[in-house]
Amino acid sequence: MLTINLDTARRFILGKQGLWPGRRWRGPAGTEQAMRAMEYLQLDPLQIIARSHDIQLHSRVLDYTPGLWEDATYEQRKFFDWGGWLAVRPMDELPHWRVVMRHEREGTKDTDTRIHNMRHQYAEAIEEMRAILRERGVVSNRDFKMETRTRTQSYRGRKDSSLALYYLWRTGDVMTHHREKFERVYALTEAVAPAHLVHESDEIEAVRFVIKKEISFSGLAQMKRTSDAYHRGGLMSNAPHIRETMLADGDLIEVRVEGWKAVHYALGSDAEILTELSAGRVPETWTPLETTTTDEVVFLPPLDPVSARGRAKVLFGFDYVWEVYKPEHQRKFGYYTLPVLWGDRLVARFDSKLDRTTNTFILLGFWLEEETLGKDEAFAEALARGFARFVKFLGASKLDAEAIREPLLRQRVSNSI
Repeated sequence: MLTINLDTARRFILGKQGLWPGRRWRGPAGTEQAMRAMEYLQLDPLQIIARSHDIQLHSRVLDYTPGLWEDATYEQRKFFDWGGWLAVRPMDELPHWRVVMRHEREGTKDTDTRIHNMRHQYAEAIEEMRAILRERGVVSNRDFKMETRTRTQSYRGRKDSSLALYYLWRTGDVMTHHREKFERVYALTEAVAPAHLVHESDEIEAVRFVIKKEISFSGLAQMKRTSDAYHRGGLMSNAPHIRETMLADGDLIEVRVEGWKAVHYALGSDAEILTELSAGRVPETWTPLETTTTDEVVFLPPLDPVSARGRAKVLFGFDYVWEVYKPEHQRKFGYYTLPVLWGDRLVARFDSKLDRTTNTFILLGFWLEEETLGKDEAFAEALARGFARFVKFLGASKLDAEAIREPLLRQRVSNSI
């Protein structure tokens, strides 16, 4: 078993996600590289200043512009979106995911029974949607008017047609052809995926794949996500036994982090990187193309895997909750607050909005974890560079930084545009 300290664990997890020591990908080609390295790009429709997944790629990819992920996914067909936990995945992984899709369709042990039940509850609409897709090629939920459909009460849709399409998508008969205003436009799977990928891998191979994918996504993992509803499928009941085999084979290693009670798992192929980091060295493959996160801060979106769902507290001692679904009177910071990564630490957060009538990016609030940073010249410069790049990414022409209370920081950020 490998033992590491918290600093090494934090840098490893950040580095696996392409966030430390700085951006190492660029442009459209770099977007594809980043999406593969990240393992999953979780999608979210909410757009306040930009969508969470676009902010996530901006923090990792130089010259990233909103929508580059869509080109790689729906134009080049290098990725596909799928799942109750909605995320983009590499297209060449499809045979493994088709095993999970089959288990959802069959309603085997531990699957999402709501999907299995749809097959019986909306059988007629499902067959109707199949026929319409064969005839038209592509359809979206908007193609079917409410007055012509049976009304439903599901949070997945209010019409039987929308639930039928969702069922076909979750069980692998259809895929997302493209998106219009973020809404899925469906097509039969054979019209989207390359023919040589429309098959199932071996079940044991699929389980090994899911285990490795989840661990790589987390960097260091306890294996809890493999039992979550959005990945479980009935096949994951064999996961503990297969995990032990993978440990014996060296595909996985056990890692103990000083101060953490539970033993975590990492990929065996990452053992050398962990050793390098423990010795205070940065892996050569992680060399930034331009600035480091010490030279220029980056901002993490609400769903970033290194900070979401309580992980910010564990890794950084940074108490972060996405307050978008809280009533306004219960919010401590703001509707769409983003953490600020400087070096390998989360040191601040800000709430903001984009005034599209004046094309102004407006800071609504800015909060430091440590007051001394308000007079830190190096941080002030890094913060200004980070905001300058972020404003350009958003397509804004002006920045209102009056909400920053610290004079040094406010001046540097205001002068960055």
